[in-house]
Amino acid sequence: MELNANKLGLIVIGENINTTRRLRANGPRVFKEGDRAGLRYTDLDGARRVLDVTQVYPEDEAQVATARIPHIAVALRNNDVDYIAWAIRSQERAGAHVIDLCADEMAVEPEERHEWIRKLVRMAQAVTDLPVAIDSSDSNTIVAGLDAHDNSRNRPVINSVNLEEGRQVLIDVARERNAILFANASGRDGMPQDDKERVENLRTVMEMMDRGGIAMEDRFLDPLVFPVGAGPEYGKHYIQAVRQLREDYPDVHIFGGHSNVSFGLPRRKLLNQVFVSLAIAAGCDSVMIDPIMNPPRELIEFRFAAQALMADDEYSIRYLSYIRGTR
Repeated sequence: MELNANKLGLIVIGENINTTRRLRANGPRVFKEGDRAGLRYTDLDGARRVLDVTQVYPEDEAQVATARIPHIAVALRNNDVDYIAWAIRSQERAGAHVIDLCADEMAVEPEERHEWIRKLVRMAQAVTDLPVAIDSSDSNTIVAGLDAHDNSRNRPVINSVNLEEGRQVLIDVARERNAILFANASGRDGMPQDDKERVENLRTVMEMMDRGGIAMEDRFLDPLVFPVGAGPEYGKHYIQAVRQLREDYPDVHIFGGHSNVSFGLPRRKLLNQVFVSLAIAAGCDSVMIDPIMNPPRELIEFRFAAQALMADDEYSIRYLSYIRGTR
């Protein structure tokens, strides 16, 4: 698949195929029967299925109200191909163009973690033709995932390079592996404090990618979204950084982990939808969301319409093409 925002309207990076993801143990999909606990789901063929979560379900009933089930990690550890396939294909059906994969929480030891990401990459490529992004806080784990990736199917995606020590090697890796490269605004000494630091950090990374020979259309910049519940200025910092980066780099892709903004607050779907719309208006052509919680069609339509109204789509050519294609 060609990741062309002008054709797709918006590049949607599907999150949540990540071993950090958790569901409430007392949620409606989780049940306990005797000594067995499970998570109910209906696969895309309409069959009712169960993910066995007995090993992580609390033994003490008093802990159920606060416990969380790491469902992706459980499925990966149990080699439950059906559940992983359902999770990935559900995002694909909902409108994702890229599937983000992360297995960092599976193991502390590097070699063991490398085996888990290799396994997850192979499982993902067995069930989808979409590009997969190999996501890790450790550069060597990303390389391990790339080793398992079948490049004859599509190009891999690296998530991500930044200014932290040891991450810049991923620029050379991306060039050698013909990979699309995500870059985030993390600095050498930690997270950026405001929009100006976000922009400055990403300008430095852009210079590194210039020297590394990474094509502009293969670069995705992430100014980093932090929860507004933790800092009231965080949403504004991100939007202002997007606006400045779009002015500086008209042809680069800009995205973010947009659903992070609502963490800890009620009605997350509403907050996510509004925030992504603001981000698109500021210059994002890509989003990293759960496309099931926030279906991307309205966001795609918003971007086509906004471009037509703001003269970014001369004579509304892309807008008209989209509308004709959806009749």
